[in-house]
Amino acid sequence: MLYCAAGMKPVVEVVANNYFSEYGVRIDIQYGGSGTLLSNLRVAQQGDLYLAADSSYIKEAQKFKLINETQPLSFLKPIIAVPKGNPKRVRGISSVFRDTLRIAIANPDAASIGRLTKKMFQDSKLWDSIQNHLEVHMPTVNEVANAVKLGTVDAGIIWDATANQYEDIDVVDEKAFNKYIKTVTLGVLKFSKEPTEALKFLRYLSAKNKGLETFRVLGYHPIEGDVWEESPELLFYSGGVNRLAADETINAFETREGIKVTRVYNGCGILVSQIKAGQNPDAYLTCDVSFMEQVKDKFTNIMDISNTRIVIVTKKENPKQILGLSDLAKKNIELGVCNDNQSALGALTKQLLKGQGLWEAVYKNVRSQAPTADLLVNQILTGSLDAVIVYYANVSKVKDRLEVVSIDLDQAIALQNIGVAAQSNYKYLTKRLINALTENSSKDKYLEYGFGWEYTNPDLKQ
Repeated sequence: MLYCAAGMKPVVEVVANNYFSEYGVRIDIQYGGSGTLLSNLRVAQQGDLYLAADSSYIKEAQKFKLINETQPLSFLKPIIAVPKGNPKRVRGISSVFRDTLRIAIANPDAASIGRLTKKMFQDSKLWDSIQNHLEVHMPTVNEVANAVKLGTVDAGIIWDATANQYEDIDVVDEKAFNKYIKTVTLGVLKFSKEPTEALKFLRYLSAKNKGLETFRVLGYHPIEGDVWEESPELLFYSGGVNRLAADETINAFETREGIKVTRVYNGCGILVSQIKAGQNPDAYLTCDVSFMEQVKDKFTNIMDISNTRIVIVTKKENPKQILGLSDLAKKNIELGVCNDNQSALGALTKQLLKGQGLWEAVYKNVRSQAPTADLLVNQILTGSLDAVIVYYANVSKVKDRLEVVSIDLDQAIALQNIGVAAQSNYKYLTKRLINALTENSSKDKYLEYGFGWEYTNPDLKQ
């Protein structure tokens, strides 16, 4: 069940029929004004998808906890519509105040274009003046367009894409309206009983080679969109430290979306080398931001997610009495560190020790250089080393079997960030994966595994 803004009917009806022809899944569609549909949803609490002509309605639906995933589809611009030939010679916004002119707008409480029309005239200090010229408030943008077409009104405020559906309507392009372009947005309803099917249709409708092509042909202004694949596969690169905290969230994302996420966990030095050599993951989650910096030209939507401290870990009861970095230079210490060319942790460890003037002295005791910290943790657990330098997140679940020595330096903190590949064929799908990794349920997992949390939802910032 899809609740759809009336102005989107021409394109959504075609795409829904195409989808049924290809996959045998019927999309039941209820059309109406975006505001009316939202009011109905708050009461009915049933259905699968909500398509609004203005993303502000989607944000309201999120505020009311009605929406999960969202997807932009197209852009709409308000225009002044007049009957063919513009018999009343309407030239722009100033013309609508002529005494003889009959104006129609959509109901501000029911339709997206109506609410926007009211805002535009309020912003121009003209709302009170236009009331005397209003012939009628229509429930939907289509009804405003039909009134203009039939000549029962002399002008109406509608979307440019709606006007493109009518041969008997001319458009007066008011420059003052240019700053009021809105985004058509689709959301998956929280109470959907078929979220995986709903998300599949969302991907189809928003695919550049499926639904969005219909948007373009019918005179809308679609976003760029992802490439359509019935069962797409994302390639996800991640520094090894994130594995335990991220895996459960990614598993749930795969199930809900009905897609596959191929994960490559490794040292960030190795991953960055592969990216520079031409590998193109859809997303890259770092062990430290310094490794995103090396390939930042290949990623967009980069955001900080978490942090973790670098610590010294020794055998239980710390038999060698290692209390700080300088103790790692003692005689008869067998130390494990990450390889500074293969691993973010290795590079940070080297930088940390050099900053304290300890690198040469400590390096003499290095007996193991691993590409990832989990290999070092295994070595300290088996007793083959006296100490290792790892992230606290690597040992948070086994710290009762080891001793953790803090390093109280600002430089002993790694910050993890994530980005979407600029060349990905699935940018919007990848963004939804990142959204999943930044939700509160994912945050709880990160905290459980010894990370600190960095991500702040920009929509919640004041």
